[in-house]
Amino acid sequence: MQSDLELVKDTLAGREQAFELLVRRYERAVCATALNVVKDRHLVHDIAQESFLRAYRRLGSLRKPAAFGAWLLRITHRCALDAVMRRPKERPLDVGVGEHLESRDGQLGEDKQRLLAAVMQLPAGERQVVMLRYFGDHTVREVARIAGRSMGTVTKQLSRAHRRLRCILEEP
Repeated sequence: MQSDLELVKDTLAGREQAFELLVRRYERAVCATALNVVKDRHLVHDIAQESFLRAYRRLGSLRKPAAFGAWLLRITHRCALDAVMRRPKERPLDVGVGEHLESRDGQLGEDKQRLLAAVMQLPAGERQVVMLRYFGDHTVREVARIAGRSMGTVTKQLSRAHRRLRCILEEP
C-alpha cells in the first residue's frame, strides 16, 4: 500500500488514480467528521465531495504531504462549518437525523452516534488516530505511516483515547 506522501506526489505529477486512492482511504473519516458537525446525513456527502475538491485544488500548497489525512479532516471540518452557516437561520438543527452514518448497513444507532460525538471531543492527535484506526479501518502500522508517527506513539495515543472515551461515555 502506498503512503499518503507517495499518493500526494503522484497526484501532483498528474496521476489522477492516486487521488482516487486517497479518496477511498479517507472517505469514511471525512463523512464521520462532517456528520459530527452538521448532524444531517443528507448533507454529509455534499460536504465530503466539497472537502475532497478543495483538497485536490489546494494539494500543491500542502507543506507536509505525509500529513494529508489530518489536513483533509481540517478542510472537512471547515466545509461542514461553512454548510451550517449557510443554512437558513429559521431552520433548527435536527439532531435526531444525526443518528445515521453511511456504513455497510446504512445505519448508526444512538449508542454509536454518542460514541462518535465522544471521539470528536478528543484532542486532535488522538482523534486523528482513532478516526483512521476505527473509521478508516486501518491497522496500527498503517495509521502510524499515514500520521507520520511511530507505532509506539500511535499505540499510546490509542490507549489514551480509549481511556478518555471511557470517561466521557461514563458521564451522566
